[in-house]
This record gives sequence, structure tokens and C-alpha cells, in this order.
Amino acid sequence: MAQKSGEKWKSKQWFNVYPPKLLGESAIGEIPADDGKSVVGRVIKVSMSWITHRPEHSFMVVGLRVSKVNGNSAITELNFIEQTYSYIHSLVRRHSSAIYTIDKLSDKDGRKFVLKLLAVTTTKIRTPKQMAIRKAIGELAKEYAASHTVDEVLTAILDNTFKGEAVKRVTNIAPLSKFELKRIEF
Repeated sequence: MAQKSGEKWKSKQWFNVYPPKLLGESAIGEIPADDGKSVVGRVIKVSMSWITHRPEHSFMVVGLRVSKVNGNSAITELNFIEQTYSYIHSLVRRHSSAIYTIDKLSDKDGRKFVLKLLAVTTTKIRTPKQMAIRKAIGELAKEYAASHTVDEVLTAILDNTFKGEAVKRVTNIAPLSKFELKRIEF
């Protein structure tokens, strides 16, 4: 005879989910599973502000992939960080230009990642200037990634030091109203 759903649910174990050390060390939630093997590989989506306790990160979503299980603890690693669609959509206005960049990079340790950025200009600009902005941002991203680790790049993006350098490089081409991380994938 088949097991009732209530009995299946009672037989599950609960695992505490911990983010990578870069983001903090306190548990961010619990997930149920039959055993530890079925937890490994799961991707959990969490608001970045839930982890960092900073309101400016409330539009960021973090994807955490469970890499290993120690007892009832699920240890995760970063899978992706992205801005919510509603936030990205709210940045682009009429009479402005949105420049999206997608760069496949590797850090100084050889770890590969994809960095997707968005630059929004204060006025509408023509295609050659958009191409020049895209090229300048791509060059900066390659230089920055080549001399730093992924964790350092991520920290620079989250605390806006990367943004400051990008705005300095691009301002002579066209003034920017916004420069944001769209998505970073590991």
C-alpha cells in the first residue's frame, strides 16, 4: 500500500543552509530532503538583503548551489547574482540609451565567470558612442578580472568601487545616469 503524503513529509530531514563565507556565516534558512545526497546540487534563490542586511541590496537575488552536506548543515557556493527584472526595467527611461555588456572573463586564479552589466545614459546617444562605451566597459572588466580574484571582483561590484572606475572611464564618451550589475554567473 502506498504511503500517505503526511507520512512522507514527516520522514524528511531538515538541513540548515549556510551561504559562502564571502557573504556571511549565519544560516539563511532550512530545506527538507530525504537524505544528504538529495540536497547536493540544489539551487536556492534568496534576496541579497536577506544575507547582507543592507537595504541597497534588496533588488538583488542570489542563487546558491549546495556543494556539500555536513550533518544537518548544507554548505553552498555562489551560482549567480542578478538584479530583479522590475528594477532593471525601471532604470531605462525615454530619451536615454541602455547599453548592455556581456563579458566572459577569468580571474587571476583562472576561475571563469560571466559578467553582465548595464549602463544607462542621461540622453539618447548614437550607435558609435554606444559601441565605444561597451568597449571601454569590456576592457575595464577584463583588466579588473585579470588582476583580482572572483571574490574581490564581486566585493568591488557590491560596494560600488567597480562602478566608480567604470563611470570615470565612460564619462568622457557620454554621461551616465546609472551603471548597474545585471547578472554575474559562476
